[in-house]
Amino acid sequence: MSVYSVTNNSNPVFQPKGGKQMDQSDFMRLMTAQLSHQDPFNPVDNQQMVAQMAQFSSLAGISDTNTALAKISEQLTAQTQLLKDIKAATPAPAPTTPTT
Repeated sequence: MSVYSVTNNSNPVFQPKGGKQMDQSDFMRLMTAQLSHQDPFNPVDNQQMVAQMAQFSSLAGISDTNTALAKISEQLTAQTQLLKDIKAATPAPAPTTPTT
């Protein structure tokens, strides 16, 4: 998705991030630019503003969940490797002969 600069008197407010996905700070910058450039006699509809804030909240929650899941995945990977290392270092038990 191409994102073009939003400018204010030739001062860039938003610049594309070189193909990276947009994050929360990008969303806030876009919303701030939208609010600062809106027509005071025709402001943004309240329903649209609430919808945008709900999207922002959802994005924040999803981002936090992804971060937490990534940390859990890293921990599980490290624990799995540790268990493999322990198993490899532990000598196999000697076979026992059954008594009759």
